[in-house]
Amino acid sequence: MNIENTQSQMRKGVLEFCILSIIRHGEAYPSDIIEKMKSANLHILEGTLYPLLTRLKNADFLSYRWVESNSGPPRKYFNLTDKGLTFYKELEDTWNELAGAVSALTQLPNNGTEQP
Repeated sequence: MNIENTQSQMRKGVLEFCILSIIRHGEAYPSDIIEKMKSANLHILEGTLYPLLTRLKNADFLSYRWVESNSGPPRKYFNLTDKGLTFYKELEDTWNELAGAVSALTQLPNNGTEQP
């Protein structure tokens, strides 16, 4: 079994939650999202982010506005919609439940059965 594949799948499972969490703090430009993810050691490529943003927008979880730029084309800034905030809160509840369950399982007392 390939550890890199398993790690990648685990990260993919939380991408939407992390991206919505960033946008929840205020409107965000895609490169800002990439930088915040990178600073949290969750690297994401533009080729992964843009389709995900489009999917979230098409689900009415995100809206966007165009802002003129002095140094190039207009920029698209994303915001959470009310529906997106509700979805985010559901993901947050799920994350907290899942993180608690995983923590409980990984911190079980060692009864002399733990492998070296």
